[in-house]
Amino acid sequence: MQELHDAPLAPLTTFRLGGPATRLVTATTDDEVIAAVRAADDAGDPLLIIGGGSNLVIGDKGFDGTALRIATRGFELDGTALTLAAGENWSDAVARTVEAGLAGVECLAGIPGSAGATPIQNVGAYGQEVSATITEVVAYDRRAGETVTIPGAECGFSYRHSRFKEHPERFVVLRVRFALEDAGGLSAPLKYPETARALGVEAGDRVPAAVARQTVLALRAGKGMVLDPEDHDTWSAGSFFTNPILSEAEHAVFVQRVQDRLGPDVAPPAFPAGDGLVKTSAAWLIDRAGFTKGYGSGPARISTKHTLALTNRGKATTEDLLALAREVRDGVHAAFGVTLVNEPVTVGVSL
Repeated sequence: MQELHDAPLAPLTTFRLGGPATRLVTATTDDEVIAAVRAADDAGDPLLIIGGGSNLVIGDKGFDGTALRIATRGFELDGTALTLAAGENWSDAVARTVEAGLAGVECLAGIPGSAGATPIQNVGAYGQEVSATITEVVAYDRRAGETVTIPGAECGFSYRHSRFKEHPERFVVLRVRFALEDAGGLSAPLKYPETARALGVEAGDRVPAAVARQTVLALRAGKGMVLDPEDHDTWSAGSFFTNPILSEAEHAVFVQRVQDRLGPDVAPPAFPAGDGLVKTSAAWLIDRAGFTKGYGSGPARISTKHTLALTNRGKATTEDLLALAREVRDGVHAAFGVTLVNEPVTVGVSL
C-alpha cells in the first residue's frame, strides 16, 4: 500500500483539476482498501474515495484528509457470471466481455472510470444501465465495520442513482457481480434509437456484440466522450448534468415555457420515466437556452462536440469550471424554469 503526502489529485481525474490531498493512499487489494478506510475512520480523518476519477470535481484547495485510490484488479468470468474488482478499468472490462461473446454491457463501451463506480451512479448509456445486469455488490459497510454482500434488488437503483450514492459515507464498493447473456455472440436487443439508426436496424434487433460495441465507441468519440489526452473535449466528466425528470404538472408548465419562448410548434424531448414522471433532455435545454457547442471564452468551455460536456481547455481551474456550470444552470432555469443537477460528485465545492 503506497502512501504519499501533499499529493496532487488533478492527475487522477479526467477533468485534470483540483488541489492536493493531505494524504493519498493507493490500495491494490480489498484488505488494503478496508485497512485504509478503517484507519481513516478510527482517526476521524475525512475520507475521499477515488476510482477512475471520471466523476469528480475537486476544489482548487484540494482535500484536507485521506484520499484513497482504489487500484484493485480482478476479472473473473464463470460462464455468464462476471465478477469485477472495484479498481478494474470499466471500458477494458466491457471489451473483454464482448471478446468472450457475452451480451449485456456492450453498449456501455468507452465509459471512463472504474468498475466499482458503476453501481454507485447506476451507469447507463445507449439504452443500457448496469442495474439490468448487476446481481450483487460486495462492499465494506463503514457503519457496521464489516464486509457485506448486497443483492442487486436491494441496491435502490434508479436513474443515475443508488443506495450507495444516497449514503456516500457508508459503503465502499469492493467487487461487483454481473449476470450476462450468451446470445451466440449477438448483442442484447438494441433499445436506443441512435444506436439502431447507426447500425441500420430496428430497435429491438440484435447485432453482433462486437459491432454494437464499436458503433457505440464511434458515437461516443464523435461527442468527445472517449478519453483522449490530446483532445481537450475529453478533459471532462462526460455528461455534466443529468436529464431532468419532471412530474406531469411540471412538464406541462415546462412545455408552455418552451412554446412561449421558441414557438407553438416546438415540442421538447419527452420520455416516460415511470409513475407519472417525464424525462427530458439536458443537452436540448442547454442548447436551446443559448449555450451551444464551444460556448465560452475562458479556459473552461462547453465541448465543441457535445453541449452536455463542460471541459477544461488545458489551463482551467475548478473555479473556472464551476463558474461556467453555474452560468449554464442559471441560464437554463431562466429560460425554461427547469433546474439542472450536476452529475459529477463535488469535493470541497458546490454549485
